[in-house]
Amino acid sequence: MAQASHSVQIPVSQDKVWSFVSKIEKWATLVPAYKEHTEIDEQTSKWTFEGNFKGLKKKVELEIKIVEFNEPTNIKFEIKGLSDNFTGGGEFKAEVSGSGTMMTGTVEINAGGLSGAVLTPAIKVLLPKVTSRLTEKIARNIQA
Repeated sequence: MAQASHSVQIPVSQDKVWSFVSKIEKWATLVPAYKEHTEIDEQTSKWTFEGNFKGLKKKVELEIKIVEFNEPTNIKFEIKGLSDNFTGGGEFKAEVSGSGTMMTGTVEINAGGLSGAVLTPAIKVLLPKVTSRLTEKIARNIQA
């Protein structure tokens, strides 16, 4: 299992953070290696990513399902691999902090099956970078 978390202080209201992170279409394109996504229903969407890791080009498809909305504090989601054998989840939290909001993004990935032994080391390297970049990009977009 790999898990990563990143927090950033944003000088905006908790409601403004919530209005951004509660709508997947606003932040989906900010995920590193993002190629496209399709909404299946209000809670579920299919995402496609393409990227290179150590010279290998990889396409990954997954399903994201929103499992909890706690306005205005957090949104939780589950991840299911469609192209590879992995599961996971994550959340965005928005907590009032000083004159703004502390936003925290957390993602967890569990790679299974025969490919799990190969994927897990790569996921452990990539996940902190992806989580940090995504959280920072969301923060910049909220402030824009």
